[in-house]
Amino acid sequence: MQVLGIETSCDETGVAVYDAERGLVAHQLYSQIEIHAKYGGVVPELASRDHIRKLLPLIEQTLSEAGVSGADLDGVAYTAGPGLIGALLVGGTVAEGLAMGWAVPAVPVHHMEAHLLAVMLEEPMPAFPFIALLVSGGHTMLVDVASPGHYRVLGQTLDDAAGEAFDKTAKLLNLPYPGGPALAQLAEQGESGHYTFPRPMLKKPGLDFSFSGLKTAVMLAVQKAGDMTASDRAAIAKSFEEAVVDTLVGKSSRALKQTGYKSLVVAGGVGANKSLRTALSETLGGQGAKVFYPRPELCTDNGAMVAHAGLLRLQAGHVSSGEVMAHPRWDLESLPAM
Repeated sequence: MQVLGIETSCDETGVAVYDAERGLVAHQLYSQIEIHAKYGGVVPELASRDHIRKLLPLIEQTLSEAGVSGADLDGVAYTAGPGLIGALLVGGTVAEGLAMGWAVPAVPVHHMEAHLLAVMLEEPMPAFPFIALLVSGGHTMLVDVASPGHYRVLGQTLDDAAGEAFDKTAKLLNLPYPGGPALAQLAEQGESGHYTFPRPMLKKPGLDFSFSGLKTAVMLAVQKAGDMTASDRAAIAKSFEEAVVDTLVGKSSRALKQTGYKSLVVAGGVGANKSLRTALSETLGGQGAKVFYPRPELCTDNGAMVAHAGLLRLQAGHVSSGEVMAHPRWDLESLPAM
């Protein structure tokens, strides 16, 4: 069984072919960073227009790389949400049209489910159940994953997501877009201890997150510093990153202790952060727990995770009615079990 996966939820156009026996056969990814950089963030209308320009050529390229045609496929999976409505409609319309033309089912996929199951594309794979830490520009949540399709959200951000906080802090430090990776790189040059930022909600019970207060603390530090030197900027970046990492690690550790699970899966763009990976390994390793990640290229939005999740949904019989599905917001817990 082979599935074509299409990802267009935000500012990256991803396409992949996943085979039930051979695994990931081919995948292509186009990033819109250059388009949005001049605006310092994603412009939804521009994102939608660029998906329109790039999607069909990427599909042709991916099918050619995989050595398959539409007649060889068993389904076309696409990200149906959550995401930018215009961008979702581009991917959904193309996917539903191709599926109709090729006489195969279309399979709507939940973006966050695709992220948390992307680790199954790697070896070794974690055994169910596990805790998933989903950290990206739009989401920060801890999920109890009993099995594919059985999800319980244990905690989530009440305001800014971790990735969003990275990007906004990067703007305060006049770093180029995308801000998250640039800030992490600057933090490597900084010294700890020059600034003290809060670890939001870490001392409170529960597993929810909040990063807006941390962002405000950084803003006040930048204003107080005035004309910052290069070392000032690096020190602020370092202290900010440490605060985010401490918070994510602390909450993840708490989730594992509360559930008794011994496996943590980290997914989403922030999951590629080196400091976070190091801290999780050190802290959770001391608890006898293991941490699993997709490879860095599969941490960000990509078609491979959509093709993989789509194949699982197809095998479970969860296919489209023929209408384009697009949910800017979509509750992960509402998904049917597989």
